[in-house]
Amino acid sequence: MSLEASLPIQDRWFARVEPLPMLMISAIALMVIGIVMISSASMDMAAETVGNSYHYVIRQLLFAVMGCGLALVAVNVPVSWWERSGWLLLSIGLVVLVLVLTPLGRTVNGSTRWIPFGLFNVQVSEVAKLCLIAYLAGYVVRRREELLNTWPGFLKPLLILGVASFLLVTEPDFGATVVLVSASAGMIFLSGVRLSRFVPLIITLIVLGALLVLTQPYRIKRVVSYLDPWKDQFDSGYQLTQSLIAFGRGEWFGVGLGNSIQKLFYLPEAHTDFIFAIVAEEFGLIGSLIVLGLFTVLVTSGLVIARRAEKAGMPFGACFSYGLSLLIGLQAGINMAVSTGLLPTKGLTLPLVSYGGSSLMVSCICIGVLARVEMERLDRVRLDREKTGSSKRGGARYE
Repeated sequence: MSLEASLPIQDRWFARVEPLPMLMISAIALMVIGIVMISSASMDMAAETVGNSYHYVIRQLLFAVMGCGLALVAVNVPVSWWERSGWLLLSIGLVVLVLVLTPLGRTVNGSTRWIPFGLFNVQVSEVAKLCLIAYLAGYVVRRREELLNTWPGFLKPLLILGVASFLLVTEPDFGATVVLVSASAGMIFLSGVRLSRFVPLIITLIVLGALLVLTQPYRIKRVVSYLDPWKDQFDSGYQLTQSLIAFGRGEWFGVGLGNSIQKLFYLPEAHTDFIFAIVAEEFGLIGSLIVLGLFTVLVTSGLVIARRAEKAGMPFGACFSYGLSLLIGLQAGINMAVSTGLLPTKGLTLPLVSYGGSSLMVSCICIGVLARVEMERLDRVRLDREKTGSSKRGGARYE
């Protein structure tokens, strides 16, 4: 009887899934869609602001090439290196979060989130999220028994998350804080921690989130505009109302590539935070569902890779893959929810699609790491089969 036939019927579909091709195809498709949509969304603004219609799309193409190069590097880095380098990565993540708050940081629209590096700016939250997820995955594997059975073992990683969150909120970057904490908590939960352990954490986060909103007037405005954007559609609700207009204009099949009206200085950040609204306007509900479907395939592939790594006895690779998949999925979900008015406005890019070098390159590294985990698992399965085959041949020889 084959291995697949021996599985329960509900698990047979899982055995037939090939996550690596699905991961790569969906990632490449999203990157291509991103380049096309950035070209459409930014041309008029680039011509007006920098005098070159192709300014942003050329830069995004350069970022895409660099991102693909970094993905190839990540594919060739053993997963064990990430596990061994946990403390180094944690140090890098915290140091860049501190450096951005010094005079080295660059302030844009009231937020200090970038460190200039010559031709482009590095958004430190993107680097920090990757580094912290890698460190926490290593902690979960090293201290698994302590994490599962004691409160101190559960609280130690939360203290590190608390420090990182404090630095992120200081920038301020509330959206990145939500993504990092949610992805980390999800990764820890999937490692086997009881749900009851998270109840005090969830209550604490709700209270702290409410305090963060109530202590900053601009956050209160965002919540009010989220609840009723049309009440103040020319001030606090402006971005959301313009985004909703874009969705309304798109209807089923959109107005066609390049024919968006909202990108003509109506919708702010059309090529970055609200690019999903331009996709909806130019390609309608069908185009939006295609993008949503590609992200679903991408994240599902990452989760399948993580689950298979767990079954194959690769605990760090599994935990790291869970964290990276949740990181991409949560950020994409929040961005699309913000564009459609399901969540208050936050400054989060749409991974692989929005304009931005830091987000694109870190997302490519995440894809490369997920691919590496699956490749190492496949190598392990192949070696096990070869050993099993050799044992059977050897046994037959001496019968």
